[in-house]
Amino acid sequence: MTIKFDSKFFEKRGFDQKTIAKYFRNAVKDFKISSKNKEPEVIFNFSYCSMIKAGISLIALYGFRIKSRTGHHIKILEKLSQILNDKNIELIGDKMRKKRNFDFYDGGIIISQNEARQYLNFVKNIIVKAEKKIKSQKPLLKI
Repeated sequence: MTIKFDSKFFEKRGFDQKTIAKYFRNAVKDFKISSKNKEPEVIFNFSYCSMIKAGISLIALYGFRIKSRTGHHIKILEKLSQILNDKNIELIGDKMRKKRNFDFYDGGIIISQNEARQYLNFVKNIIVKAEKKIKSQKPLLKI
């Protein structure tokens, strides 16, 4: 499958293996923070950040960098979904994005413990798939 990167949102850039590994380790770091916490809002927010950072890692694996502009998280989720061949990433990821934006810009939301755990498990699956994808394309990469 060929993945196309729109120049409005992405710029071609060569990334060395060390940088890709650093990006992915940062995604894993956020995931570990979310998985060790008991507060639903912390679990949710760090899970969301972990998912976005995993997307940035995989986009870098393909030799592109996301441009910071309106809608760039939507584009990260689209590419993450395409790269991992999982439409649920785009659907559920966008639901998380909207919740995060509502919380951030519109006065807050309440995330239940159950909802936070569901999102955490969803992102865990993304992290596992992303790591497999990175290792399949860069088998010598230390992540």
